[in-house]
Amino acid sequence: MGAKAKKAMVKKQKKASSQLSVSKCKDEAADFLPLEGGPGRKLPVTEVLDNTATVLYIGRIPHGFYENEMEAFFKQFGTIKRLRIARNKKTGKSKHFGFIEFESPAVAKVVADCMHNYLLFEHVLQVYLVPPERVHPKLWKGVTRWYKPLDWVQVERKRHNKERTLEEHSKLVEGILKRDQERRKRIEAAGIDYEPPEVVGINRPMPKKIRFDED
Repeated sequence: MGAKAKKAMVKKQKKASSQLSVSKCKDEAADFLPLEGGPGRKLPVTEVLDNTATVLYIGRIPHGFYENEMEAFFKQFGTIKRLRIARNKKTGKSKHFGFIEFESPAVAKVVADCMHNYLLFEHVLQVYLVPPERVHPKLWKGVTRWYKPLDWVQVERKRHNKERTLEEHSKLVEGILKRDQERRKRIEAAGIDYEPPEVVGINRPMPKKIRFDED
């Protein structure tokens, strides 16, 4: 064997050993080997997004599922920091949507995944994560004050029994007489022989003027 043949053989052995070491490194770095053979393959790298949202929007809340019921139901997932239901400022009735905040973002993510499109009292809940940058700064204003409904019977009683001025009384009597005339016309148009009674107590005496003696 000549010198050239020896050099070619050594070169071929080095090349084969380098290819073998590269293939071994590839196989070690690979996530799995295909069953049909061939080089190892790696799984696609998926970017893990950090979830920092802890506030959830809950829509289509059924009637009767209010603050106490919501807290008792959702605390099974984790610790609740705050919650509120949007209510009408005048009547205090629920607007059927609200917000709830958990301590852990992971718990909030689990609740959003589990409770979205959840059927509750014939209502399909709509649950979404609210990013921190979209949370309104006044969202939790007054959340510690529980709503106390107004006693509208008492409010109407005070409005009805308040002392009226002469102009307010005249306007009230004018409305009563107008409605009475419309009622009489409807009865007459219907062909009913009936004479409604007269409205009593519509005349209010004028305030008397007191003349003082000039002394």
